[in-house]
Amino acid sequence: MTTQREIAEQLGLPVHPPKVEVFDLVANTNTDPKGHVRTVTHFRHQPFGLYLARPTPGHPTIAALESWLLPALGLRITRWYYHPGHEKDVDFYLDVVDIEPGEHRWRTVDHYLDVVVRDRRAAQVLDIDEFVVAVQAKLLDPETAERAMRRACETVEGLARHRYDLAKWLRDNGIELSWHGQLTEDPALRE
Repeated sequence: MTTQREIAEQLGLPVHPPKVEVFDLVANTNTDPKGHVRTVTHFRHQPFGLYLARPTPGHPTIAALESWLLPALGLRITRWYYHPGHEKDVDFYLDVVDIEPGEHRWRTVDHYLDVVVRDRRAAQVLDIDEFVVAVQAKLLDPETAERAMRRACETVEGLARHRYDLAKWLRDNGIELSWHGQLTEDPALRE
């Protein structure tokens, strides 16, 4: 399978095309943007979104992840679990995405912009430079680019209004997320 980087290089682009991921609820897999199929240990569907937990085998710094796909907000909210010595001062990582829910399969298309949240302390938009290059390279049409930028701005504004308390902001949007809690073992291996 051709990777996003290979596609960008073939097209002579300084940035990869939008990253696409597939979440197969029947096969319990997550196909990442590079085409690698990863086993998902836990999917949970709620009216507002889809939860998943999986290990990240072979990753040098990240042991596992938990994510929520939230179509109404156009966000994928992730908690990373790092290998000892690789921890980062980030509580949540929010990808700005389009989400296509389905009964057996969900799909996301990443729109470059990300928001890192240091819970109850700060939020910061990342990858604006990559977003601008992608727009200039026409990898995002104007409508999609505007939607992505609006989502990122509304997210940061909402978080700021709630003093960067992600759970409180989400509750005000009718969303109550549940996580496995503080890491005592790989969350993707627990039920």
